[in-house]
Amino acid sequence: MRAFEFLDKFDTLDAKTMVIDKGLGVTHVADMLKVNGDYFNFIKYGWGTSILCNDQIVKEKNEIYASYDIKSYTGGTLFELANKQNKIEEYFDEIDRLGFTAIEISDGSTVIPEEDRDELIKEAKNLGYYTLSEIGKKNPEKDHEYSIDKRIELIEKDINSGSDMVIIEGRESGKNIGIYDEKGNVKSDDLNKISANIDQSKIMWEAPNKNQQIELILSIGNDVNIGNVSPEEIISLETLRRGLRGDTLGKV
Repeated sequence: MRAFEFLDKFDTLDAKTMVIDKGLGVTHVADMLKVNGDYFNFIKYGWGTSILCNDQIVKEKNEIYASYDIKSYTGGTLFELANKQNKIEEYFDEIDRLGFTAIEISDGSTVIPEEDRDELIKEAKNLGYYTLSEIGKKNPEKDHEYSIDKRIELIEKDINSGSDMVIIEGRESGKNIGIYDEKGNVKSDDLNKISANIDQSKIMWEAPNKNQQIELILSIGNDVNIGNVSPEEIISLETLRRGLRGDTLGKV
């Protein structure tokens, strides 16, 4: 039984939420999921953090996440490092051994030719993983070289290659990258053009900051997919989605 059940019920949302695990302990994960386990769908072990953790701890955490039907994957950094060292097959073997259930294909810090990217997405899918791919460069100068039309083209290519969902790069800061300006404000024209041309069920918008989450919800709807959410902000985001906070009350 939930508290305040006398209030009108809210429909179940189709929205997907991706949370960053920056090095949480097993007990912390178990406790967090008792409260938040119904409100997110993906857990990303940020950057290369999982390489610094005892593999038994990673396995235990992945088992707990899986018990809540939450898909786990390493950040794209480890994928890019393995690909750069021509060890992608070993990478696939290792994520299988550790119990990860999804894969992120990205080239935010490196360069992967489009034909190789297509093959890597297809290989991940053939291995049975939920496959996410990411569009955008972590270096703002490089990222700004992508026009909105080019981003849309790349998103469509990844979807055609088999990506289950395409992530729009926003980094942990959410500033001066992708659809965000140097202050972290949403560039509405860019957002509107992408959302008008791409099936939103296929897009995960990295939006670590509250103002970004609010604008995405008010612009696209409360079922917009949002990523790079910190564990402390899971419930906060869900209240925004459901109009349980002044910023969205009566607006969603």
